[in-house]
Amino acid sequence: MNVTASSSNHAGSADAPFHDGRMLIGGRMVESVGGQWLESRNPANLQLIGRVPAANAEDAALAVEAALKAQKDWAKLDMDQRAALLLKFCDKLKERSDEILAIEVADTGNTIMPMRKDIANGLERLKYFIGLAYELKGQSVPSTAKNLHFTVREPYGVCARILAFNHPIYFALCGIGAPLMAGNAIILKPSEQSPLSASIFGEVAAEVLPAGIVNVLTGGLEAGEALVRHPRIKRLSFVGSARTGMAIQRAAAEVCVKNVSLELGGKNPFIIYPDAPVAKAARAAVSGMNFGWQGQSCGSTSRLLVHESIYDEVVAEVAKAVAEIRVGDPFSEQSQMGPINSEAQFEKVMAAIRSGIEEGARLVYGGKRPEGEAFQTGYWVEPTVFADVTSDMRIAREEIFGPVLSIMKWSDEAEMIEIANGVDLGLTAAVWTNDITRAMTTARALENGYVWVNGVGAHVRGMPYGGYKNSGIGRERGIEELISYTEEKSIHIML
Repeated sequence: MNVTASSSNHAGSADAPFHDGRMLIGGRMVESVGGQWLESRNPANLQLIGRVPAANAEDAALAVEAALKAQKDWAKLDMDQRAALLLKFCDKLKERSDEILAIEVADTGNTIMPMRKDIANGLERLKYFIGLAYELKGQSVPSTAKNLHFTVREPYGVCARILAFNHPIYFALCGIGAPLMAGNAIILKPSEQSPLSASIFGEVAAEVLPAGIVNVLTGGLEAGEALVRHPRIKRLSFVGSARTGMAIQRAAAEVCVKNVSLELGGKNPFIIYPDAPVAKAARAAVSGMNFGWQGQSCGSTSRLLVHESIYDEVVAEVAKAVAEIRVGDPFSEQSQMGPINSEAQFEKVMAAIRSGIEEGARLVYGGKRPEGEAFQTGYWVEPTVFADVTSDMRIAREEIFGPVLSIMKWSDEAEMIEIANGVDLGLTAAVWTNDITRAMTTARALENGYVWVNGVGAHVRGMPYGGYKNSGIGRERGIEELISYTEEKSIHIML
């Protein structure tokens, strides 16, 4: 493993000055009603880097009130008018991208190169939905000869999106396009584990967009639960763990009927058949594990299922590729992996590694803090690879959401498919083979919502993204997401 030492403390430096943030309610940047604050620390060195308001239920109610007040006038705007305002928002936010980047790196622990791409990709995704919204059409139904029957799509009103910690600004940018272009107002609730960039997002929205159309509510469980349980929010989206997603479904259903979409966790298989190119497939498996995000990605292919005839070769190639990963200062352009985002997540990852060792998996690489004084403070974990993993082990069953790859051997294809499908999550999967029939048969047999064949990690514009089983409900990143932020009304005109 290549290690780049963390040098200076970035808290308080030019790279990441202390950020004293506010949240956006009704077009104004405000503190919380209760005067409480949520502090954020750099996971690389535990330096205090900023704070944002810790919203409570009263703050959430004020955000909903502001959104309700603004939404009707927003829905009356033509598509061109909504598009022009959101494109202006994109331009203004891009002007502050360097500032956002510094905050994102310090707040998440993710390295600077992928976080720079996050900002660009988020802006691209927002612009995609701005253009896609012109396809938000109803239909005419020729049921009777003398009358006119047609449908129109109308906004829900106020929508809320509760975001994950691993891609803060990206999820915020992706999260507003579909609901706003469909005519809704939106309340964003960033993760309390990486909330700082949300205040800049709010500042730009306050400058460009009509007051109340976008609201940004920072805080923890109380703020999130208040949004989930508010009866005037009829459309709700969440990105995070399956456990939290199920809790949100239960809480929402106790209040009223809501349209709830969930993008949840994954324990995703990466299947290598014996005819696959060994070196290329092995390095793709390492890429698919998303070590560049410390494995903190729902789509990470964390279970590598390899045919016995090439198993040893693949394990060796994976170990070689992982050893080349440069762990170090997230602000360095040379670093390829930073620290885990939070103490709780760090402890979860270390517990999973201990369980792998205790249950008899072979530790091929990593499994501890990197060596060196710079890595003894903060939430640092080496990229970790286990071989000889069996399907009954904890590291093969549970989502770790950390840099831990489990390699499993298979010989019987039917048994392998059973193992691949043998968890309660089903977000992504990858299949590597040169046999097109085998590739299609396997892709169809897998209980996963997004499957790559001879590739991994790429998200193609317009392709619906979402999971089977406990990995979620609903589809995003295409026309399906846009439509999901509308209700369909049938109108009959008797001529």
